[in-house]
Amino acid sequence: MMAFLKLYFIALVAFFPLDMLWLGWIGRSFYRQQLGPLMREQTDWLAALLFYLLFLAGIIVFVVQPSLQGEARDVLLRGAFFGLVTYATYDLVNRAVINHFSWTLVMVDMLWGVVLCTTVSWVTWYFGLKV
Repeated sequence: MMAFLKLYFIALVAFFPLDMLWLGWIGRSFYRQQLGPLMREQTDWLAALLFYLLFLAGIIVFVVQPSLQGEARDVLLRGAFFGLVTYATYDLVNRAVINHFSWTLVMVDMLWGVVLCTTVSWVTWYFGLKV
């Protein structure tokens, strides 16, 4: 359990600033333009917190822990695939059922999921091996 918590803390430290940078600064106007009136004025922080708690646990269980005995390539590939699958699930379902959920939004958000998850997975794996 302590090993999991150590990895979880590393992932949290890596994930939260990156996602806040993307959502709060770099991608904010893009999402506002793409989502229009569907986008909340204020973030529902309870929903965001629940997402972060679950998503980080998924990264640890499905990506980092299985890669601890492997090489960097292993965690990078698993992290990219996990990011693709999880973000594609969200984006493609939204595209299927929500009017005006554009393919541009789908592709940008899925790419962000791959980049974010790959980066967080590698950082967690790397520092998890060091401490």
